[in-house]
Amino acid sequence: MTDMSGTTVCRCEEITGAEIAAAIAEGARTLNDVKRRTRAGMGMCQGRWCSHAIAAIVVVETGLSLDALAPMTARPPVQPVSLGVLADLEDG
Repeated sequence: MTDMSGTTVCRCEEITGAEIAAAIAEGARTLNDVKRRTRAGMGMCQGRWCSHAIAAIVVVETGLSLDALAPMTARPPVQPVSLGVLADLEDG
């Protein structure tokens, strides 16, 4: 694999390969570990563009097989709710 240290891996959160490698060096061993430590995969695309590159870096840095990695947990984007909307809710 080529050196991705200066390459932006996660475009949404602007996370570089060096930041991902640093997270792995600090103990991240899964895609979700990397996600929690760096925010890679938490942007608008929810990892659709970057999860494969992140997985490749994890495989190279840890020596784990690609088959051993669980997929990144995807969550729908959160939308802000105004306090007025919450105040209008009835107690139920």
